[in-house]
Amino acid sequence: MNTREISELVEMHGNAIYTFCCSLTHNKIEADDLYQETFLKAIERKGKIHQNENPKSYLLAIAIGIWKNSRRKYARRQRIAPMESLNENSDGENSLCMELTKFITTEDRMINKEMCQIVRYEVEQLSDKLKIPLYLYYTLELSVENIAQIMKIPTGTVKSRLFKARKELKVKMEEHGYERR
Repeated sequence: MNTREISELVEMHGNAIYTFCCSLTHNKIEADDLYQETFLKAIERKGKIHQNENPKSYLLAIAIGIWKNSRRKYARRQRIAPMESLNENSDGENSLCMELTKFITTEDRMINKEMCQIVRYEVEQLSDKLKIPLYLYYTLELSVENIAQIMKIPTGTVKSRLFKARKELKVKMEEHGYERR
């Protein structure tokens, strides 16, 4: 499949794919990103797309895969470094957390706030080799490849450092009495 045929796919199935992206994300900006990523991935895989084998399904599968991966990454980042823990002035009552915190008791909020402070402290105790990739990955949400470029190290080294940092943080949090949920 060539670039012209990909353009035809966009014209034929673009509206359906975009509608699907909107229904998955419930957010116009995220839907736009997902839509673009879907067709970028389709361009990368143009050799695998065949006109006579339902290309719309293939495009939807690409969109679902990208969406699942982004949700998985977001959930993992939230478990390790919740957004409220990154804001020094936040008490957990920002607009994004309001819906969730309605159902959380005051005791749970205090425990979460304490845990965030401990995580912040323990991250600061890590060596720069581990701390910098951790911050780049979780606070700036950079990809492993971007971190590797920034730090001028191989991607495998970035992955290894992120793994070691997570492992050390897990041990430290367990020492403080916190267990993985």
